[in-house]
Amino acid sequence: MSARIYLLGAGAFAVGTSAYVVSGVLPDVSSELHVSLTAAGQLATAFSIAYAVGAPILSTLTGRWERRTLLIAALVLAALGNLIAAVATNYPVLIVGRVVAAFGAAVYTPAATLFATSFTPPEERGRAVAIVFGGLTFALVLGVPAGTFLGPTLGYKGVFALITVVAVLVAIAERAALPKLDAPPAVGLRERFAGVTDRRVQTVLAMTVLGVLAAFSVYIYIVPLLKQTTHLTGGAVGVLLLMYGLGAVVGNFLGGRATDRFGSLRTLYGVLVGSTLMVATLDLTTTTVVGAGAALFVWGLFTWAFNPPIQNLLLELGGGLLISLNASAIYLGAGLSAVLGGLIIHAVGITYLAPIAAALDLVVLLLLFTLRRDPALQRVEHLEPVAAMAD
Repeated sequence: MSARIYLLGAGAFAVGTSAYVVSGVLPDVSSELHVSLTAAGQLATAFSIAYAVGAPILSTLTGRWERRTLLIAALVLAALGNLIAAVATNYPVLIVGRVVAAFGAAVYTPAATLFATSFTPPEERGRAVAIVFGGLTFALVLGVPAGTFLGPTLGYKGVFALITVVAVLVAIAERAALPKLDAPPAVGLRERFAGVTDRRVQTVLAMTVLGVLAAFSVYIYIVPLLKQTTHLTGGAVGVLLLMYGLGAVVGNFLGGRATDRFGSLRTLYGVLVGSTLMVATLDLTTTTVVGAGAALFVWGLFTWAFNPPIQNLLLELGGGLLISLNASAIYLGAGLSAVLGGLIIHAVGITYLAPIAAALDLVVLLLLFTLRRDPALQRVEHLEPVAAMAD
């Protein structure tokens, strides 16, 4: 696998840390800006909704840009957003910074995924996608725990400033190491959304939204949840988050390998069954430190093994044009998760987050079953795990 793909993954790490670090600094934001924990959680909503709306629109507006230039511009925009967050002295300015950072991430992640697969053989594309998304999983491994560890020392402003520096450094490295890549033929917004008329594409996008909603409605509030179930605080919680992140790295890698070997549909069945079982039992398995560490590792593994087969399934259905729509679906689910989690906490309490998430995972399994019965997809899955990409 080309080293350039790992550099693209480093960029995903930078924008992913920007997205996920909020989970680690929620208490600091809540305390310093004098807002409720639920209100602080809506910073994740602002980022996610901006990403969901921005991904297809910005992909269309930048469709004629040379690809390396596009990647660098996206990283610079993400850095600017984090810089705004770093100097923010009130909640509205912090929201603006999150939106700007989200626009940068909305451009970067789909472009990096397609850049990586453009010079990868079909039989290795599942792993290429996994490497790019591996940057997002490393954001969980290092970014969110770093927010927990560094937040009390640096404050949320210092954490966002650190992310700004990382994004700029990766942009410089990509400018030096990546080759130029001509833009594909221009695609209008109407054409970009044309694939959504396919029932199978609608089903996959719905699976993405609901799958992410299930995972992140719990994960966004995982710090207060762990404090309640394990009665731990500070650095100990950060170690538990690190276990989740390590599981995410392993799961993302195994998800890519399994997709290349077994195909998207079979991999998704295994991933979703495991994820449902883990989140359904989360309140029982996180009552001790050892149990919580093991449970978070396995839950992270199954949660992040979901991305490679879903991305690959969309490539089989309609090629690269669907990737930005799936990116929107990912962050739409993430944005709604903060709202759903907040409503659940307010209505029935934080301990109900995991059971409701498990119910959502069951819905995703039912949607997958409808795809498994599709004859055209069965033929693609048996012939070759990854279809050739559209230009």
